[in-house]
Parts: sequence; C-alpha cells; structure tokens
Amino acid sequence: MSVTIYHNPACGTSRNTLAMIRQSGVEPVVVEYLKTPPSRDKLKELIAVMGIPVRALLREKGTPYKDLGLDDSKWSDDELLDFMIAHPILINRPIVVTPKGTRLCRPSEAVVDLLDNPVGRFVKEDGEVVEAR
Repeated sequence: MSVTIYHNPACGTSRNTLAMIRQSGVEPVVVEYLKTPPSRDKLKELIAVMGIPVRALLREKGTPYKDLGLDDSKWSDDELLDFMIAHPILINRPIVVTPKGTRLCRPSEAVVDLLDNPVGRFVKEDGEVVEAR
C-alpha cells in the first residue's frame, strides 16, 4: 500500500498519525510540508479529493491566521490558497493520502480507515488509548 503523509514533526497529532501508519506495517512517503510545501495545484487537488472547503484546511493556532485577518469571510478560495502557499504553516495537518482515500487526520485516529492493516490498539504520546474500530 502506498501512503503519503504531509507531516509536521513539531505537531503531536502528526507524529501520532505517522506512528500509527508505521505500526500498520507501512513506511509512508513523508513530506515535511514546511520544508517542501505542496504546489498550488497539488494543494487544490488535495482539497478537492478530501471534499472539504478551502477554509477547512486553514490552521489558526500557532500561525499568522489572526494577523492576516483570515477570519474575515471576504477572502476568496483563491486568495486563501495564496495565503497557504505564502505561509505553509497555515496548512492544517496531517494530510494522509492512500488508495483508500485522502483525509485531514485530525484527530490522528482518523487515519485508521485509510490503512489496510491498522493496529488494534495504539497509545498516543499523551497516553490516550486508541482502539481500532
């Protein structure tokens, strides 16, 4: 199974998601999107296949979201994409791409349905236990 994760190693949710993927027996392609941001076309493609609005991919916490006034509904989807390209930290994570689908895996256990052999039980960094559905 081919798996790609758009990952931020500083994010606990992203680290937990990556660990769940690896525990399922898959070594994913890891794209550290802050170092290697997706192109505008790739970002549009990911949003389209996830079936979410552009705004749903914006991250507020720990980003220039407020400083840029992105909470204002005046911004078009194209303008929001421009902001995400200029400031990749605005892209929420982790995004996981598998043959079973593409998903923003928040919470991290959202990755379970995308894996062929998900672990039966996983303990997150904070001690929370995740049981496979």
